[in-house]
Parts: sequence; structure tokens; C-alpha cells
Amino acid sequence: MPTKLTPEIIAAAILGFEEQKRHIDTRIAELRAALTGGSSELAATPEPAKRKRRKMSAAGRRAISEATKKRWAAFHAAKEASEQTTPKKAARKVAKKKSAAKKVAVKKPAMTPGQK
Repeated sequence: MPTKLTPEIIAAAILGFEEQKRHIDTRIAELRAALTGGSSELAATPEPAKRKRRKMSAAGRRAISEATKKRWAAFHAAKEASEQTTPKKAARKVAKKKSAAKKVAVKKPAMTPGQK
């Protein structure tokens, strides 16, 4: 089942990866210090600037909501129209005939007691 990626999940993943990156940078600094015999302190690594979150107005949210509802309504209307054009009974009859033909082809003749 696919996971739906919401903005909250993506933000959490970014934070997790940044923490892993800091951990890896620390380990690399320790290894470099051990290699050169110097101190194991990190070089001055700039902290990433916090990104300001933009705020959306209620009118903007409403416009996005209406557009999404309109797209889904068109999608469901097209899907319903395609389902109505497919004759289900005729398709079942064809499938039934094919199934019966396969059964006849697969049946083996009955063996008499003298046959092997």
C-alpha cells in the first residue's frame, strides 16, 4: 500500500536526514583528527537558516479546495460514463462461452477397464 506523502511527513523526513548528516559530519571530523593527530572538534559549520513558512489566506485555501473538488468531480463523471458504455451482460456471456469451450477441450474420455 503506497504511503501518502503529506507536507508534515516530508518535513519530518528532512529533519531526520539533517540530523543524520550532522552525525556523519561529526564522525568524519573525528576520523580526520585521528588521521592527522589534531583535535577532534568540528570546523565551523554554518547552521542552516530556518525557512520562513508562508501563510495562505482563507480565500486561497478555498480556491484550491474548489479546484480539487472540480477535478475529482470530472474524474468520477468520466469514470462513470465509461462504465455505463461497457455492456456487462454481454461480456459475461462471452466469458461464459469461453469457459465452457475450455472445459470441453480439457475433458478426457472415460477409460474402460481393459485400457491403460
